[in-house]
Amino acid sequence: MVKLGFILTVCHLLIPHAVSQMSSLPGNIRIAAMFDENEYAATHKAALETAVSIINDDRSVLGKSRLITTTAEVVARDSYKAASVACQMIRPGIAAFLGPLSSSSSHLQSLAKMIRFPLLESRWVYNSFKPKYSVNVHPHPSVVGKALADLVRKIGWKSFVILYEDGTGLIRLQELLKLPKSYESQKITVRQLYEDWDDYRPLLKEIKNSGETRIVLDCDIDKVETIFRQAKEIGMISDYYNYLITSLDVERINLAPYKYENVNITGFRIVDTNNPEVGEYIEEWNKIFKEGQGKFHPLYTENVLIFDAMRTFAKALDDLGSLNRLEINPFSCEQPKPWMYGDKLMNYLHHVEVTGLTGEIVFDSNGLRTDFKLELMEKQRDIMIVSGIWTPEVGVNYTQTASQVEGQIVEKLQNKTLRVTTAKTTPFVIAKKLDVPKEALERMSFEEKYEGYVLDLLEYLSKEVKFKYKFHMVGDGKYGSVDPNTGEWNGMIRELQDQKADMAVVDLSMTSQRQQAVDFTMPFMNTGVGILYKKKTPPAPNLFSFLSPLSLDVWIYMTTTYLATSILMYLLARISPYEWENPHPCKDDPEELETLFNLRNALWFGIGSFLCQGSDILPKAISTRMVAGMWWFFTLIMISSYTANLAAFLTAAEMDVPINSAEDLAKQTKIKYGTYGYGSTNAFFKSSTIPTYQKLNAFMESVKPSVYTG
Repeated sequence: MVKLGFILTVCHLLIPHAVSQMSSLPGNIRIAAMFDENEYAATHKAALETAVSIINDDRSVLGKSRLITTTAEVVARDSYKAASVACQMIRPGIAAFLGPLSSSSSHLQSLAKMIRFPLLESRWVYNSFKPKYSVNVHPHPSVVGKALADLVRKIGWKSFVILYEDGTGLIRLQELLKLPKSYESQKITVRQLYEDWDDYRPLLKEIKNSGETRIVLDCDIDKVETIFRQAKEIGMISDYYNYLITSLDVERINLAPYKYENVNITGFRIVDTNNPEVGEYIEEWNKIFKEGQGKFHPLYTENVLIFDAMRTFAKALDDLGSLNRLEINPFSCEQPKPWMYGDKLMNYLHHVEVTGLTGEIVFDSNGLRTDFKLELMEKQRDIMIVSGIWTPEVGVNYTQTASQVEGQIVEKLQNKTLRVTTAKTTPFVIAKKLDVPKEALERMSFEEKYEGYVLDLLEYLSKEVKFKYKFHMVGDGKYGSVDPNTGEWNGMIRELQDQKADMAVVDLSMTSQRQQAVDFTMPFMNTGVGILYKKKTPPAPNLFSFLSPLSLDVWIYMTTTYLATSILMYLLARISPYEWENPHPCKDDPEELETLFNLRNALWFGIGSFLCQGSDILPKAISTRMVAGMWWFFTLIMISSYTANLAAFLTAAEMDVPINSAEDLAKQTKIKYGTYGYGSTNAFFKSSTIPTYQKLNAFMESVKPSVYTG
């Protein structure tokens, strides 16, 4: 009995509370909505009706309460009419007002502030603060601008043209315009697309003639399609051109006419197609309004944001109703009285967290939507595919795998004929030795006339990627250097800039200056500036190389002196009585005397003394001894000189110091040196500020005839 009494007491306390909670929100909650009077008003109404229908069918939100709408259309910028219509719409009492997408919405802000009802907005507003009683689910333009700037940094654009439609575009693109502060060499050109223009070809031709291939389009998607049509007529829809669309509806652009054009089109979208509610939204939309293209598509951003504005309001209203009562009273513009529930409802709106078709919807401390995710879209054939995501914290993050990116590149190249420029240089492109008439030679293909590494490389790549190619020699025979006076390039770089060639395949050095003009593949070889010179060939072994320390004249003089000295010794020995001896010492009175210094022995004495070997025959007379002494002194000097010269001769090759550095080359003038006249090495020496390199360049400039090749 006690237990039964306790249960009855609890029920008595809880049931009234549950009833009061269920009835805390009115059965019908009126929403006023004002749209601009134009061809798109019907789609905006369809988005509103779709949102209301889905919310009313969802029993997890608002319980048994239902949203009902009152709509009206006004001419954009007609503030008087907008205020008058708004006053009529709020008289029965409303819980919120959905404002138009034009500036007319700003006149409703004062009315909302006066009566304190929430003004729901989904339009582009740049203000860094929001009116007190306004909630805008549109992503803040400054953050969208940051996403665009992050993308430009990510893909490394150093120059581009911005085409904007009106003054608000410059505000929207502030982050892009600040980029040159980050890149000193970045060049940004800004041009306006005036409203009365319907022919953009003169402007597009001007951009084409300037050589710029990167274009940022900040305009309505209808105007984007017009620009694309006219750009195709003048050849600006090709691989060379990159278009960045600032609109969040890049996916709504009709790309069917450019299905087989490999033009690069990039942009962002905010609609989260992974949200399961997207399918329900489109299905419900088709019951109300026929699905169309472009701005008539249910996933057009303006339509989706209207849905999200209603979803956000419904969630805040449900949170409020779970703890508080809400009463809607009639309002009057003539005798305005603040709505007592307005501040409380606005507080719930500021702190609401809900997942809409555009992702997570949250507001910062200023009541602005600054935290959201964007999907990066890139053109593939006639559709836009997701290639990455952007968030304020991380920036651009590509989500495609390397194989997916490679597959897209291969698909673009398949069955395409690339124009390849090159130059004759061994071993890359070598002319075949052909013995054919001139007329037949002219009819031969490039591959029949030339061979080399470049041709083999392109043949292999074409089979691997399945593209076609056609070679031609660069017109002026130059690789590519910039004219310091005009700033224009020549050679292969100029052909690439003028789109006369799709690629240059040759031993082309990558320099920072060239990288600013054209794009390079990853290098397969890293080289620097080197010194190439012919090393002296060592002489062949010579049987008489021992004669080299002394000149031929010296050897002749020495031989003559030797013969003269030997003959003089012979004659003096014959004249002097002291050189005659008894051939038989045992006989005291010999009939004949003889001298040992006959001509043969005199020659032997001279050669023995010269070679420092001595001799058994020695002079006895004073005259012969004087001649012998002079000869010995002469041979002493000559042998010493020969020995010294022989040592110098043997070390002469080692004493010839080789060139091991640029400093060694600069110190000498015997060896002439030069570079290819139109290559990166020549440009390096001309622009160098290092004294050694300046000295080398000055020498090359002064030598006559010219040491430059090419």
